Amino acid sequence: MRSTAILLAGVMLAIPAQADSNRTDAKPAQLQPLPDIPPPPGMVDLDLEPQITIVQRGDERVEEYRVKGRLYMIKVTPLHGRPYFLIDQRGDGQMRKYDDLSPNFQVPLWVIHEF
Repeated sequence: MRSTAILLAGVMLAIPAQADSNRTDAKPAQLQPLPDIPPPPGMVDLDLEPQITIVQRGDERVEEYRVKGRLYMIKVTPLHGRPYFLIDQRGDGQMRKYDDLSPNFQVPLWVIHEF
């Protein structure tokens, strides 16, 4: 019984001490932002975001999609009718026509790293 009273008194004394350490009115130290992490050695910064060029040819709107200067897809939107796509799936420069991007469409393969 006596040990329980001592334990209870110890816990009661520890609670206010812990509350004082969690006070938020104290001023924080002067914090400095961490520098940006550099890329790992040997990694090349690749710009994989496509560059889109929009051209109006007669009644058609032509959107050319390029990555690293290489044309991989053209979207042609006629004034009347449905848009269609010309896609270079193999990277050989031969464009193939697709009326829509159906589930059979193969996403162009991106070059992650060139040796």
